[in-house]
Amino acid sequence: MTFSKQLKPLLLAALLVVAGNIFTISTATAGMLEDVQKRGTLRVGMATFVPWAMRDKDGNLIGFEIDVATQVAEDMGVKVEFVPTAWSGIIPALIAKKFDIIIGGMSITPQRNLTVNFTTPYAHSGQQMAANMQLAGDFTKREDFNSSDVTIACRRGATPCKAAQKLFPKATVRRFDDDAQAFQEVVNGNAHGMISSAPKPRFWSDAHPTKVFLPFGDENLTKGDEAFALRKGDPDALNFFSNWIVVKTSNGWLQERHDYWFQDQSAWKDMVAPQ
Repeated sequence: MTFSKQLKPLLLAALLVVAGNIFTISTATAGMLEDVQKRGTLRVGMATFVPWAMRDKDGNLIGFEIDVATQVAEDMGVKVEFVPTAWSGIIPALIAKKFDIIIGGMSITPQRNLTVNFTTPYAHSGQQMAANMQLAGDFTKREDFNSSDVTIACRRGATPCKAAQKLFPKATVRRFDDDAQAFQEVVNGNAHGMISSAPKPRFWSDAHPTKVFLPFGDENLTKGDEAFALRKGDPDALNFFSNWIVVKTSNGWLQERHDYWFQDQSAWKDMVAPQ
């Protein structure tokens, strides 16, 4: 009995310490929305790639992601600040709090989800291939690209490189810092093909009709779901942004913006700086 009476205060103290630690962790990690509102600015990590985000001829950012992030900030009653970041380092930069959120056409993958939290998807796309007409003009099926004699280019740290390795394991995969460099390898005849998010390969094929073609037409090699990425431990922010996507999906705004940028480049291609 004496031992029990002595133990109770110790257990109570231990529970208070644990509860206090839980409260501290919760309040420390659930404040992104509050920080954004106090700062008056939503800092968005992104990387430029057509037509998600790109520079116009005056150097201004335009594209689907730019429209989305700008509208999110407006609905929050704050300004938006874009933080261009190399794609290969964009998740570490988010974790290091270089910005608040990634809105950059990031596909949901289990590996990424171990490190960051994803909202509900706001876009659904996939990967396409653009190929060199001289090197791969006689290729008639996917298996033709699965050869040790074939070189496939892709952007470092992005899902197209994983798709290339999975779909064409025998091919040589060459990684570049951005899509423009990878595509240039195809134009120059140094790579049989390159993989990137649709519809960019189609745009490139249209721009270089004598050198580049789509070996599989408009068929996507893969299908993906794109979402916002946030640091872990912030359920309030995850809830807010996911529900924002639900609302903008239901009222048709996201579909309208997606169609504008993805269905027909004639409406905006003259605004874009040379890639």
